[in-house]
Parts: sequence; structure tokens; C-alpha cells
Amino acid sequence: MAFLHDPTFWVLVAFVIFIAAAARPIIRLATAGLDKRADKIRNDLEEAEKLRQEAQDLLAGYQRKQRDAIQEAEDIVQHAREEAERLAVQGRENLEAALERRKNLALERIAQAEAQAIDIVRAKTVDLALDATREFLTKELKGKQADALIDQAIKDLPEKLH
Repeated sequence: MAFLHDPTFWVLVAFVIFIAAAARPIIRLATAGLDKRADKIRNDLEEAEKLRQEAQDLLAGYQRKQRDAIQEAEDIVQHAREEAERLAVQGRENLEAALERRKNLALERIAQAEAQAIDIVRAKTVDLALDATREFLTKELKGKQADALIDQAIKDLPEKLH
């Protein structure tokens, strides 16, 4: 046991006791620092998980909004197509009605023109007949025969005016 009398041994023992005594607070400080670091990392992970969950919720919300917007756009397009078809049908009906009215108006104008032309032809025919009759009567009828025709025409006049 000679080593118990050696001062180097006792320096070693004192050094080991000093290191053990000093190591305990250093270990505590290191452990506390590591625990703080672990708590900070844990809190960061929890916050990151919360942020990820919020991001997923936002993504899901935006995807729902996108689906709703797409559906609404499809509904608007379908409504616009139906409206355009309804307007096209209504336009065709209005066009057909307008064409029918114009056709009827043209037929009425044609009928009026025909009636007017017939009246003009009749008037000309009557004028020609009167001129021819007048010329015939002035050349051919004289005297009593002309007076008898005039008297007969005067008697027949009230019946023809009605």
C-alpha cells in the first residue's frame, strides 16, 4: 500500500473528487441546457405541427371553395346556355311572327293595289263608254228619240242612286 503514501496518488484522488464535485453542477447545467433545448425543440415541433394542421385546414377550405367555385361556374355556364337557347327560340318565334305580319301586310297592300287598279280600269272603262255613248248619241240620235231617252233616264235616276 505504498501508493497511499505517494502524493501523486493523493493529487489524483483530489483531482477526481474535484472533477466529480465540479462535474455534478456542470452536468446539471448541461442537462438543464439540454432540457431547455429539448423543450424548445418540442415546442417548435408542436408549433410546426399546429401550423401544418392549420395549413391543411386552409388547403382543405380552399379546395372546397375551388370545388364550389367550379360548380358555380358550371351552373352559370349551364344557365347561360339555357338562356341563350330560350332567347334563340324566342328570337325565331319573333322573327317568324314578324315575317308573317309583313307577309300579311304585303298581301293586304297587293289586294288594295289590285282593288285600286280595278277601280281605275273601271273608271277608265266607264269614261270610254260614256265618251263613246256621247259621241254615238250626238251623231246618231236626234229629235224625239233623244228626248225620249233623256226622259227615261231622268225617271230611272232615283232608282239607280239608291
